[in-house]
Amino acid sequence: MIIAFDFDGTLVDSYSCIEEAFYRALKRTYPWLPGKRWIAKFLTKIEEQFERPKFGKRGRKIRAPNIFKGKFARAWFEERAKLTKPLEGAREVLERLKEEGHVVISFSAEDFIPGIKEFRLRESGLYDLFDDVIIFGHKYSLCEAFFMVREKYGDDVFVWVDDKPWRFIGRGDENTEYVWMYFPYTARFVSDEILAMVQHLHVIRDLWSLFDVIKRIEAERKSLLSR
Repeated sequence: MIIAFDFDGTLVDSYSCIEEAFYRALKRTYPWLPGKRWIAKFLTKIEEQFERPKFGKRGRKIRAPNIFKGKFARAWFEERAKLTKPLEGAREVLERLKEEGHVVISFSAEDFIPGIKEFRLRESGLYDLFDDVIIFGHKYSLCEAFFMVREKYGDDVFVWVDDKPWRFIGRGDENTEYVWMYFPYTARFVSDEILAMVQHLHVIRDLWSLFDVIKRIEAERKSLLSR
């Protein structure tokens, strides 16, 4: 199987440290600025909007505001990388999947600054555990990234693990299995309507449960072949 993992909220907790990372970035970039704690809270509220399925009432395509660009944004991502913690079992699960012969891919969206996601992956200590790292958002769209995986690795079962199940909607193919990694920060934005739009959906609350999902998929596939 091809097992593809999102990063934030799927393999690591990089959400609970957002406000602290803003505060540290403000101290680095604007040491003279008063009210840095309040500003960090305000920026956290803005950043939260980018984690939702849609931004604004019409769900239009959004662009990062200026505050998320340039020197300050880079400082924020660097501080966020320092504060990010792998979820329980992240390294061990990736290692075991590879030992079992699966192709293990990092499959996640680029941050506002090109190249920062790869930097954060490396800082997490997980980068070298992947057979491939595919980052979509700037150079490639999500759909283009998926087709890239298919071109490189064929039509084997693609198990897509992500904390944002709305990304699954309208993407993938008949050999795709979708795994929603329940993470409290982004789970707030998940509705029954979203989940109902995803076929072959599995839900896990910890990474070790992924092995139960894989066993279930294998059993279901064998059953279909034997008919």
